[in-house]
Amino acid sequence: MRLAALLAALRPVLPLVLGLSLGCSLSLLRASWSQSGGEDQCLGAAGRPGPLAGGARLEAADARPGPGHEDFRPRIVPYYRDPNKPYKKVLRTRYIQTELGFHERLFVAVLTSKATLNTLAVAVNKTVAHHFPRLLYFTGLRSAKVPHGMVLVAHGDERPIWLMYETMHYIHQHFGSDYDWFYVMQDDTYAQAEQVKALVTHLSINQDVYLGRAEEFIGGDEQARYCHGGFGYLISRSLLLKLHPHLDSCRNEILSVRPDEWLGRCIIDFLGITCVSQLQGQHYHTYELAKNTEPEKEEEEEFQAALAVHPVSDMTLMYRLHKRFSRIQLDRAYQEIQDLQMQIRNLTSLTPAGEAGLTWPVGINAPFLPKSRFEVISWDYFTEQHLFSCPDGSPKCELSGASKADVNEIIESALEQLNSRYQPLLRFSKRQLLNGYRRFDPTRGMEYTLDLLLEAVTQKGHSHVLAKRVSLVRPLSKVEIIPMPYVTEATRVQLVLPLTVQDLDFVANFLDMFAMNTLDTHDNALLTLLFIYHPYDAQRVSQVDVFAGVKAMVGELEKRYAEVKIPWISVKTEVPSQVKLMDIVSKKHPVDTLFFLASVWTEINMEFLNRCRMNTISNWQVFFPVHFQEFNPALVYRGEQTASSSTDFLRDGHFDRHSFAEACFYNSDYMTARTKLAVDILDRDEVLENMEVFDVFLHYSGLHLFRAVEPGLVQKYALRSCNPRLSEELYHRCVLSNLEGLASRSHLAMALFEQEQANST
Repeated sequence: MRLAALLAALRPVLPLVLGLSLGCSLSLLRASWSQSGGEDQCLGAAGRPGPLAGGARLEAADARPGPGHEDFRPRIVPYYRDPNKPYKKVLRTRYIQTELGFHERLFVAVLTSKATLNTLAVAVNKTVAHHFPRLLYFTGLRSAKVPHGMVLVAHGDERPIWLMYETMHYIHQHFGSDYDWFYVMQDDTYAQAEQVKALVTHLSINQDVYLGRAEEFIGGDEQARYCHGGFGYLISRSLLLKLHPHLDSCRNEILSVRPDEWLGRCIIDFLGITCVSQLQGQHYHTYELAKNTEPEKEEEEEFQAALAVHPVSDMTLMYRLHKRFSRIQLDRAYQEIQDLQMQIRNLTSLTPAGEAGLTWPVGINAPFLPKSRFEVISWDYFTEQHLFSCPDGSPKCELSGASKADVNEIIESALEQLNSRYQPLLRFSKRQLLNGYRRFDPTRGMEYTLDLLLEAVTQKGHSHVLAKRVSLVRPLSKVEIIPMPYVTEATRVQLVLPLTVQDLDFVANFLDMFAMNTLDTHDNALLTLLFIYHPYDAQRVSQVDVFAGVKAMVGELEKRYAEVKIPWISVKTEVPSQVKLMDIVSKKHPVDTLFFLASVWTEINMEFLNRCRMNTISNWQVFFPVHFQEFNPALVYRGEQTASSSTDFLRDGHFDRHSFAEACFYNSDYMTARTKLAVDILDRDEVLENMEVFDVFLHYSGLHLFRAVEPGLVQKYALRSCNPRLSEELYHRCVLSNLEGLASRSHLAMALFEQEQANST
């Protein structure tokens, strides 16, 4: 009984005891084998100790550097500077992409001629050129007028072989080190740009690739193939680099009539590489068009899968092909969306939320859920004629422009969706839009709710009028990175400060901030003052100069900073038009000057100046910042001490959207827009009194107008003086700026409440 009880107690630990015993026995046995081996240890195929070698010998073997380890061992190269050589500053590349050796993916070359440059080449440019990152046209002789928007390279000779030779040489010389793939096509070829771009993303750039429609040479080797030029062909960068040294030999030794055969023979003879139509699991599908082909009726699988179609005889056929392939791609995208939506529906039932977690539309983000009443997104009401949420704040305005086109498109889309769902049983037609609502949801896009009065017609011809509510969503599309020209923070900024008599009390603070944030920090910024004299003050300037105090302050600054000169310009006018003042300043500065048109309440700082430099791009974009206006401290704090904590930054104030006083732009852009304005208004200079610089760029330039809030521009509260001689719109904006800059609604309500309580007591 005692033995049975002992065995029952030891049963849980019995496997552990057996495992330890077996492990100790095997370790002792392995130690005896390794000791008996002596110096004759088992060596692997690479000369390293085998799996039975001792631990110490294994560490020693791994510590010895072998020929296979050298490429993977980190090497520390100590910095050494020769004291006998002069120091040379290292100039880094402009872009990190260049420094790391990254290449662009695809370059496209289109071979054209003088006869087809204004026809087929233009058709290629309008259909597929904007889908490729870089596309150039190569011709022998150029016509007198090059079509707009096309980059053309003329070699001066129409011979086909010479054109191919010069094209390959030009591509290698100018783009050989910048791109991984080179696609060569003719102007009578229609290429599916998106398909070609997708093809190169699935190919390895480390191989020599010559990919296209493989054709046999006439009377040549059966194994050798060249790529037919009419269907386009793809060449890798490595192949182009190897081919370039042999181009001269090919030109002198290879005789051929066709340029594509000449290039194929050159690649085969000197590099031993033949054209292939399939590589790395990717197929180069092509389709040869027959005469009198109707692209709209082509339903063959070979046609729909083609990357390139040839020959295209005229421009109209090129456009028809583009329309047909665009429809094919669109149908594929819609089918893929439907398949994905079906998969989402099937998987939703397996999620914890179940079918209740399925959003509408399927695959689109769920609507934004506000956490408080302040985050509720309001709906805008509209009809077919009017919009009841207007940009200018009025309760009702006419529906026009982009808003009208948007509403019409949404109504047409709603009818199309209803008919596709209920046909052939019912066919709907619109009678009237009863109610329309829309709002922009930043998480998913623009949402619409329409109440439509419809007429439904059955298959037997019976009609019935009914009202139906539909909901639609215009989802946000894929985020796209727009390429922008290069800008730098080292650009000099020329500040222009217009001053009137009403601004004299604020000039001292402006100059102090300018000296502290730019002159003390040696920022690359200059200042020009614009003294605006009233005609009465201008007549008395010899006796009493109203700007004498400001000129004295400028003199003190120039004494304190010996290398700084602050020029000023005196102007006599009753109406200080912003455009007329800039006309004077613009003529006194170079065309490449970056202007910052400031106001006297602006507090200059380095953070904003850098954003002015980065957001203003010559011949591309101008920047109109929206400054932050602090509220009236007498109404906000009502005698209490002003909060100075950093957490209260941009708290007691608002961004003044009515002010366009601050602007960053280049002088060349202003002069171009001003020239167009002068042609429009002729000699009617009084029109300039009703305009600001913003209006000049908005109506007379094709530049981007970047209007954004600027937290770096903070202005203290001050009651602006609004000139009644300005236009009604400018005067109204100035008054609104003063009124909205008093205080917030809560502050005004508290001030009125305290005043009523004081009056009641």
